[in-house]
Amino acid sequence: MTLAATALVVMSVLWPASALPPELEQALPRLPADAQARLRDNGQRWDGWNEDQRRDFGRRTAQWGELSDAQRGERRERYQAWQALSADERAQLQAAAARYAALPPEQQRALREQFDALDRSERRGWLLGPALGADYPGLQPLLAQLPQAQHAALLSALRALTPAQRKDLAVLVQRTAPQDRERLRGDLLAVPAARRGAWLQEALTR
Repeated sequence: MTLAATALVVMSVLWPASALPPELEQALPRLPADAQARLRDNGQRWDGWNEDQRRDFGRRTAQWGELSDAQRGERRERYQAWQALSADERAQLQAAAARYAALPPEQQRALREQFDALDRSERRGWLLGPALGADYPGLQPLLAQLPQAQHAALLSALRALTPAQRKDLAVLVQRTAPQDRERLRGDLLAVPAARRGAWLQEALTR
């Protein structure tokens, strides 16, 4: 996957990062403390907006109301994915998006066609960020049907690996029978972070 394709992904996630769905405002009391804090920050940001910015927000809110349930679900997923990225990953994606925006229209169209031609699963994989997005095709079997209880821990473990280690893990995933991949996930998470590189090498030589 090229950097430009990554830029296409970030362009699709930047919108939800800058505007919350209106119903989240109504659900504030039921949200975790960190989510409430983010929403309150958005409220303070509103106070600092000029009339043009408020009209733009109102227009986007109206557009949100016109979306189907499926489209809203996709927007929520993108928003949550953006929130899960580190500050460094967000900066990388914003820089990539800026480079994409500076390209001539015909190059933008060609790159969008390239991105649209990808498998839907691979496109969604880029929501995990630039590092995991690049390695997603090889790691996808490990992430498939991932129990919610393991989701955050596994993504954290994968992000902590070096690119070379993620490639080694992808090889190991492909060698592992589908019925044994749940055990592989458990083994990976059970190994202390400092030993995962050595564990991968040992597993590959068995």
